Amino acid sequence: MTTADGEPIASVTDATLADIAANGIWRSGGLDINPSVLAVARALLAAVQGTAPAGTLPEDLRELVARVLREAGITFPRISVTEEISLSAFAIKQQTSEPRPVVIVPAGWNPYGWMPFMAGYLALAARGYHVLAYTPRGIGKAELPYTSEGLINIAGSDDWADGSKVIDHAEELFEPSKVGFMGLSYGSGISQLVAAHDPKNRVAAVAALSTWGNLATSLYDNGTRHEAAVQTLIDFTGGDEEDKFDEGTRRILQDFRDGQNMEGVVDWGTERSPETYVDTTNTRGIPTFYSNTWHESLFPVGEAIAVFEKITAPKHLNLWIGDHGAPEGAGITGLATGTPFPGLMTPMREAYAWLDHYLLGTANDVPDWPVVNSQVMFTYETAPAVGGRRITVPARREPLHSWAEATTGSESWYLSGNNGGDGTLSDKPSTGWSRDFTAGHETTATAMDDIMDTGQKEWFGNPKRYDPAGFKPNLLLTWSTEALTDGRRIRGAATLRLTVRSDEADAATLVAYLFDVAPDNSARIITHEPFTTTDLRPGTDRTVNWTLQPTAYDLPDGHRLALVVNSRDKLYAFTGKQDSTTTITSLTGEEAVLELPLG
Repeated sequence: MTTADGEPIASVTDATLADIAANGIWRSGGLDINPSVLAVARALLAAVQGTAPAGTLPEDLRELVARVLREAGITFPRISVTEEISLSAFAIKQQTSEPRPVVIVPAGWNPYGWMPFMAGYLALAARGYHVLAYTPRGIGKAELPYTSEGLINIAGSDDWADGSKVIDHAEELFEPSKVGFMGLSYGSGISQLVAAHDPKNRVAAVAALSTWGNLATSLYDNGTRHEAAVQTLIDFTGGDEEDKFDEGTRRILQDFRDGQNMEGVVDWGTERSPETYVDTTNTRGIPTFYSNTWHESLFPVGEAIAVFEKITAPKHLNLWIGDHGAPEGAGITGLATGTPFPGLMTPMREAYAWLDHYLLGTANDVPDWPVVNSQVMFTYETAPAVGGRRITVPARREPLHSWAEATTGSESWYLSGNNGGDGTLSDKPSTGWSRDFTAGHETTATAMDDIMDTGQKEWFGNPKRYDPAGFKPNLLLTWSTEALTDGRRIRGAATLRLTVRSDEADAATLVAYLFDVAPDNSARIITHEPFTTTDLRPGTDRTVNWTLQPTAYDLPDGHRLALVVNSRDKLYAFTGKQDSTTTITSLTGEEAVLELPLG
């Protein structure tokens, strides 16, 4: 027996769910959906349609389906948004005369549209909501029933208008008491933008998961193009670029790849950013729930925090270990009950609690939540397990009234020269030295192995271990402290100042990384950020300053802090001349320094 997309309906076993519990939404090695997630979604879809073979689902998921079918009806509407374009949708309608709220869920960016999050829709319905999930225009493989017509506008005005048409449809279908939006990734941005632009101001609450606040700075910041993120998304639409994107969007994407018209690219991204409309969000008082991750590879955490801090409506921000979609993945795609490791289900439980309070009127503890709840990196306890380690005690979370409260002080670590080895970080300014490396090469000092791979493993208790001894000194520079007594509570965004020159190039890309180096000389990454300077005169010094991504990290007692600077990371575009020489130095009055935020 097959599903509507022609794929066989596989039995969901304990091993299927264990795979989701251990590995999350994404297939290892990049942006592709875990086959176990698709297996669960197809089986759930077949079950609600009454076509699933006996024994396809484990008991807890069978009970979830049975409960929803006892209390609600399932339909598969096509929602017309223009005369030519309709959107694929999935609806669950509560069979009650009592008015109930609806949660509208725009699908994330993937070839299967709304289908992968079947478990999330059923979980919402079991809580008493009408549910209307839909695929934004243009997303999905052409032959699949989960695909919407039209061309992708990437969260532009067409998508905002479509969202309002979806609300119209929800009002006709459900006559809901309230309207809420919940989305993960692409759907999270659309949720915020529809809430801010709906002409009738009908959105009563938003849950934005693995979200962005500013699309422009997510994709282009510090003069550096986040090339891998953009190309990964282009490749994951379910079709060829020329068939999936409208002409204006294709032109912007090409400008981005070529590094041309970047002012136009920024304007385009700014138009699609919730930050641009935060005053409307505040005026409308839309309760907004944010989540993001410390090592987010698509929408870096700094821009999300910056926008969240501008919201004055009721709000909450969760900051998690991991990468895009990792914290919410198990709860929204496959696990109805159980706790394969403590804390695994917390991200989705809190998202649902937010909606319950503002849409159902549930008297839960949401009003008593801290404004920000920040998970401290790698403070979990783990035990050996098949394929790695398993979390036994969840990482510590720190409640805050605002993210700004996390940083209570700072200390200056000055970069120095070297005597045939690595440079040092010390409390004394140092000038008159210079160190150089060969530009244009990736090194083993890298932000992550693959997009949504390294960070995904972090969430599940297996952070990457780096080998600083293997960092090639001719391709990068390293500075480190002595072993630090009492360690450091790093809270906030570190800043870096140094002076750069190139012997040949008129531009230079620098990527800075902070590492925690243990006594055995293994290392874990704390944070990183690139910076590109242009209009250099070869052989001329230029002092540059930039801010690394924020973090919450406890450097243990006896560990060293290491700063690494290279010129190329697989996440980012390289601007400069391959095999040219980049020199780092420290000028009097502009001493090279790392400002470390403490909390």
